[in-house]
Amino acid sequence: MNFWDYLSSRHEQLLADAFQHASAVFQCMVIATLLGIVIGVVTYRSEWAGNLATLTTSTILTVPSLALIGLLIPIVGLGVPPTVIALTLYGLLPIVRNSIVGLRGVDPALVDAAKGIGMSRTARLFKVELPLAWPPILTGIRVSTQMLMGIAAIAAYASGPGLGNEIFRGIGSLGSKNALNQVLAGTLGIVVLALLFDAAYVLIGRLTISRGIRV
Repeated sequence: MNFWDYLSSRHEQLLADAFQHASAVFQCMVIATLLGIVIGVVTYRSEWAGNLATLTTSTILTVPSLALIGLLIPIVGLGVPPTVIALTLYGLLPIVRNSIVGLRGVDPALVDAAKGIGMSRTARLFKVELPLAWPPILTGIRVSTQMLMGIAAIAAYASGPGLGNEIFRGIGSLGSKNALNQVLAGTLGIVVLALLFDAAYVLIGRLTISRGIRV
């Protein structure tokens, strides 16, 4: 069976796996984005706190994904829980780092001007600092998403959802007539999803970043 015949015969299962893969990454990115921005907001004013946040999240990223999922299985079991926890933790570093860099890069004169017209600290944060820091934050979200697309394939090791199951089935049946087709279908599916997500982020950037800031 050639590759195109394989896709034709398995398209329903592949689409289901692709949807689960995209859904897992999307949900984990939402959580990682909220956590990452909160950590950035809490730590960016302090040099040591910002460095600690960056160091902690970068240390998490150095842990091999297969090892982290393996460590989580005895604690939270198989399936979705270890997948969500692992992906969320891995997605933090670019968002935390870019949140800190973006917030620190806001022109102090603009913040002082907002303070001078009576804006509270919370108002300055949400109406001045975060909007101006949004471009680097969005870049961090894009980087995290691309990373998680690949890492999510490892979730199949813990019976997690997604296209990783197709890849693992192919690896587990090396030598069979469809082994290569399975690995190739899962891999190409992840690449296509990554491109679609990145295109969506480009659109979000155009809609949420003013032309003046982009320039």
